[in-house]
Amino acid sequence: MRKYRIIICLFFIILFVVSCSSKVHHRKSLSATKYRPVLNLMGYTIQAGAFKNVENAVRLTERLKSNHGLDATYFMASDKFFKVRFGNFTTKELARKRAQSLKEANIIEDFYIVRPEDYSVARQKQYGTDYIRESLVKTAKDFIDVPYLWGGASPDDGFDCSGLTMTVYQLNGLDLPRNSRKQFDVGDSINKNNLQKGDLVFFAEKGTNRVSHVGIYIGGDKFIHASSQGKKIRVDYLSSDYFTNQYMGGRTYF
Repeated sequence: MRKYRIIICLFFIILFVVSCSSKVHHRKSLSATKYRPVLNLMGYTIQAGAFKNVENAVRLTERLKSNHGLDATYFMASDKFFKVRFGNFTTKELARKRAQSLKEANIIEDFYIVRPEDYSVARQKQYGTDYIRESLVKTAKDFIDVPYLWGGASPDDGFDCSGLTMTVYQLNGLDLPRNSRKQFDVGDSINKNNLQKGDLVFFAEKGTNRVSHVGIYIGGDKFIHASSQGKKIRVDYLSSDYFTNQYMGGRTYF
């Protein structure tokens, strides 16, 4: 009888150890994925141009997209010049070869290869999620009051909402889709009360339940967005009557 008791005790001890080990492994898994974003990371990207006039950056962007099939975007850099980034290459050599061929064809002049480690998201594991969130907000704020353009060469065309959010994320190394509905689909749903800086907020087209507008949450009930064609990028409040009525939900990518 004593022998059987010992066997039973050993069985429960082994079961307890296995259970605890599983829980520890689960915690480790969660810890390992704590800073892993939902989105794919940007690879090597080509940067070209240094324009005082945004129209010139737009023309280069459209030429790269339409004539060369390259995913291109433009932005105002810290030196207040408009620059263009395009492509998403797996190696530096592929990016360099493509840039050199465009230079030889007189499409671009000087260029710079942006490496994956140059993006702020590359420092996320070291500094934490708050670091990348603050970086996204800082990038978005750089666009405020700028009459950006998208898909045209006239200030009346405006920078559309999903183009803005895509650009802000890509400039930080996160490959966000171009379309606002796809941006909505790939993110993880988050309660409005739990929104954090850098999350995206989505709104419906008036009278429908379809996503038609997106902005970047910057904290304090505020978000940055490209409101409509011809208008400058600006800050608005989620609690305003219009945006409360049209609110579709928030999405996080971390």
